[in-house]
Amino acid sequence: MTCRPENVARITASFGAQSMMHSFGASLTELTEGCCTISAPILDGNKQQHGFGHAALTFGLGDTAAGYAALSVMDPQDEVLTAEIKINLLAPAHGDRLEAQGHVIRAGKRLISVEAKVWAVTDEARVQIAAMLGTMVPVRKARP
Repeated sequence: MTCRPENVARITASFGAQSMMHSFGASLTELTEGCCTISAPILDGNKQQHGFGHAALTFGLGDTAAGYAALSVMDPQDEVLTAEIKINLLAPAHGDRLEAQGHVIRAGKRLISVEAKVWAVTDEARVQIAAMLGTMVPVRKARP
């Protein structure tokens, strides 16, 4: 299902304001209602001591993709915050880029259950490196 145009605009603006995503070189590559995909190159500054993408990069992309998936189904007056999220690192982040896809499992009024999967991608392969499960909460926007 496509995302409502007003949600696309607010999510795109929100993503553009995230300095961490900018420092990762990340881009919002797909957005539908209840689903968000983010991609980022594995830059030299985002690697750990063995040369793999750092777990913080993996977590940041997965958490952000899951958060925007949640925001896509929320009331336009709300913002989203992560209440908790668990990550299982399945394999080293060995590749040219990472791709994170977040999905809404169930959207309630006060809690939104989400999941995210993260893959390491090269021209030859796409390997799942992480599985995440979490809870997002709507937070009413502050009035100016």
